Amino acid sequence: MNTPAPRLAEPLSKVLGARTATGLGKLGLDTVEDLLRHYPRRYGSPGEMTPIGALALGEHVTVMAQVRSVTVRTMRSRGGAMLEAVVTDGRDSLQLTFFAKRAGVLRMHESKLAAGRTGLFTGTVGEYRGRRQLTHPDYLIVGVDAADEDEAVLEASRPIPIYPAVASVPTWRIGRSVRMVLDPLTEADVPDPLPAAIREQRGLPSLLEALRAVHVPDVDADWRRGQDRLRFEEALVLQTALARRRAAREALAAVPRQGVSDGLVQALDARLPFPLTAAQVEVGEQIAKDLAATTPMLRLLQGDVGAGKTVVALRAMAQVVDSGGQAALLAPTEVLAAQHLRTLEQLMGPLAFGGMLGGDPHGTRLTLLTGSQSTGARRQALADAASGAAGIVVGTHALLSETVQFADLGLVVVDEQHRFGVEQRDALRSRSEHPPHTLVMTATPIPRTVAMTVFGDLETSLLTDKPAGRAEVATHVVPADNQAWLDRTWARVREEVNAGRRVYVVCPRIDADDEVDPETLEAAADEPDEPAAQRPPLASVTQTAAMLAERAELASVRIGLMHGRLSAEDKDAAMAAFASGEAPVLVSTTVIEVGVDVPAATMMVVLDAERFGISQLHQLRGRVGRGTLASVCLLVSRAEPGTVSRERLDALAATTDGFVLAEKDLELRREGDVLGAAQSGGRNSLRLLRVVRDAALIEQAREHARELVARDPDLAAYPALASAIDSWLGGEREEFLERG
Repeated sequence: MNTPAPRLAEPLSKVLGARTATGLGKLGLDTVEDLLRHYPRRYGSPGEMTPIGALALGEHVTVMAQVRSVTVRTMRSRGGAMLEAVVTDGRDSLQLTFFAKRAGVLRMHESKLAAGRTGLFTGTVGEYRGRRQLTHPDYLIVGVDAADEDEAVLEASRPIPIYPAVASVPTWRIGRSVRMVLDPLTEADVPDPLPAAIREQRGLPSLLEALRAVHVPDVDADWRRGQDRLRFEEALVLQTALARRRAAREALAAVPRQGVSDGLVQALDARLPFPLTAAQVEVGEQIAKDLAATTPMLRLLQGDVGAGKTVVALRAMAQVVDSGGQAALLAPTEVLAAQHLRTLEQLMGPLAFGGMLGGDPHGTRLTLLTGSQSTGARRQALADAASGAAGIVVGTHALLSETVQFADLGLVVVDEQHRFGVEQRDALRSRSEHPPHTLVMTATPIPRTVAMTVFGDLETSLLTDKPAGRAEVATHVVPADNQAWLDRTWARVREEVNAGRRVYVVCPRIDADDEVDPETLEAAADEPDEPAAQRPPLASVTQTAAMLAERAELASVRIGLMHGRLSAEDKDAAMAAFASGEAPVLVSTTVIEVGVDVPAATMMVVLDAERFGISQLHQLRGRVGRGTLASVCLLVSRAEPGTVSRERLDALAATTDGFVLAEKDLELRREGDVLGAAQSGGRNSLRLLRVVRDAALIEQAREHARELVARDPDLAAYPALASAIDSWLGGEREEFLERG
């Protein structure tokens, strides 16, 4: 492995001292390179003030404002002295308050906070007698906090970098630390990942020049030019990693699975109760060609809810069985795994019982493997997989256990891939001597999937058609504080029941004591819009079911419960009672999010809908409208208009197109950590690059990367680029790029 340049790898404790390094460590900055790669999130100008009127109570802020007045007075009631300064953006004002035991201690602040001066002030917004204030704020006065007069004049005229910061380490302390490590560096200290020829061809500055431009710009054009170079560098490093992984994968030998002309695929097509859509035929041909190749397939099958992905996947699995191999279908929950097994058996009929009494001679055997099976059932399933008697094995994460062996695993189908950890998804692929082909399915591309699609890592197939006769689903946002609307919601539930239909009611947690249902709740795409202490408790399955049972509108209606803590038998019983109409209202967590198919379900009510992401809500909505009956989805929410949470819900109400929603999700959430296991939130590994905005730049970087790898697969001539891949991605993170 290449080692980082010594100067860039130096610990900050050695360069800046232990005290400063400890503060920066709270931001995850431990080395010189960490600090230099901590780019400003925006730039201020002495003439550009922060809108003070937009500040929220309790918010930690950095404000650029002008001092209007400053006074120091003695406090008679409590002793000591107080300094009050008023700063303004030209329209609204903010009070700065400092306390001390005696007035003399405050003279330093008084002399610096002279009226007319501009500064950056950081602290937590509070309120006193109706006026917003910062108490004991940290601050920097433009043109005053400098080493000498020349520097003060320069600092007062140049853009002011404003860094992502924490309360204990304000932005200007980060800036000063950056200058201390950046100023002494030479070009030899900062190896450049961009090959000189590419840099020259694109007219880009060196890495050191770019770092100086973004951290110490003289004019706005400097930091823009520096960012452009650093953005392209991110794209090239990622694309080169992808190109290396793709080249390595293409060098692997997979077992080709060509199928046969008169086998299971042909028999399956003959008994399907509906014709394949044009998109299913086209995608099926793409997959069949991939399976027949000696290079392992890695294909993403994107299809909106109800587009017929299961049939496409089944035909692919049948082709592998026809070729003498086995297929594994990995589902995220036991409910979905059992549903998949039933669906496959319905589609295949006697073909699902090959070698058994009443089975079709062209058929194969299906088996189910889940964590809660009885010992006997599990032992039989393991034997069927290991012996090859089962051509298709359907299961949950239990399939990933080391005790599960296959006779000849030729294809892994991963359903709803974002519900699995990367390591889980990859476990099956390392199970055979030759890597199996892999087909990843998703109904709604989540942000990482969209990001990786733009990065071009996965081969992608789209199912754009929907089977004829599917009902439209009307979606509406219901304000949780509008009692009349809520009453009408529950009355509408009774109307659906009276018409012989089924209704889902979805809650974010199981019991009142739970934070969330740990098995099923995807974290919302942003932080809640109000402090936790001010939010009413989230709806739970148990409380909601009890509440509905007491409502007059639902008298005599049996209400079922479904959640992740139920046993497999109880889950099956709950779904059976719901499907039959014995319990026509099902109160559930998101365990019913994917795959559950009850055509008579025509209404869904999602409580605390703002706590779910777009992808998850779209998946939930896909549980209704699966027949020909008009359907409705009501999103009950406390989200206020103008918040990100409400914007998500309004997007859901505006369209049922999953691909449009995926783009909106990406816009609202950005890409998440595309280089690590997180789907969103946390530290984004992409510092400057944005996959939608920079798609053209990524495409250009891809071309450069492929040429580099084709010419020099080991990057022997480009040690700085190889080192950047190692340090940014590491072995595990680079492998993550190709896993889908």
